Amino acid sequence: MPDTLKSELLEAAGQVRGLLEDLDRLGVAELTMPVIAADLPRCPPRVRGVDEGGEAACRRETLEEIRADLEDCRRCPLCKGRKTIVFGVGNPHARLVLVGEAPGREEDEKGEPFVGEAGRLLDRVLAAMGMSRDEVYICNVEKCRPPGNRDPQPEEIDACEPFLKRQLAAIRPQLIVTLGRFAAQSLLREKTAISRLRGQWREYESIPLMPTYHPAFLLRNPLAKREVWEDMKKVVARLRETG
Repeated sequence: MPDTLKSELLEAAGQVRGLLEDLDRLGVAELTMPVIAADLPRCPPRVRGVDEGGEAACRRETLEEIRADLEDCRRCPLCKGRKTIVFGVGNPHARLVLVGEAPGREEDEKGEPFVGEAGRLLDRVLAAMGMSRDEVYICNVEKCRPPGNRDPQPEEIDACEPFLKRQLAAIRPQLIVTLGRFAAQSLLREKTAISRLRGQWREYESIPLMPTYHPAFLLRNPLAKREVWEDMKKVVARLRETG
């Protein structure tokens, strides 16, 4: 070891020893190292309770990291017919997350959920609530289009739902709205008709959940818009209650 480097190390060691002696005289028995978020391991997917002591030990995944992990997913047969993975869009810190069932043809083309006429109707519903797409987060139970827009199969849901849970854990919304029969039944794990599920508060991953009709259903059944608006008024009221 060169004499110059050895001398510098001895000097640094002496400075550290002096600092520790000063801290000991002050009664400081333990030092807390600064935490740098980028150096921390990612938290396991959790929606509640991350802040209660958990942030000091790990950090939450970001949506970008989850999307990168999904990558060019081949976890179920839906990958064979899709054009685009439709991950989700909106505010990564949204208080409200809207969950649909699966991408349709236009969504598969553009890589964005709820486009086309049904998406424009959803935008109008949000506007009536005093919100916009930029303020909420919109995604689906499934990230790939099922052939012929059929309902996803159980094994397809099992492959994709963990990514939805991770999205929710990253966003930590206050409320979820499911859009349509399939989304509500899939998340709630029951076959109750959407006409009976809608308007009633439930829970998913410890988050209050409001089921309502899908915008595409409203295009075919305009009279149901009144029921959806009653559901959305409950959502708005609860958001106001939670501040």
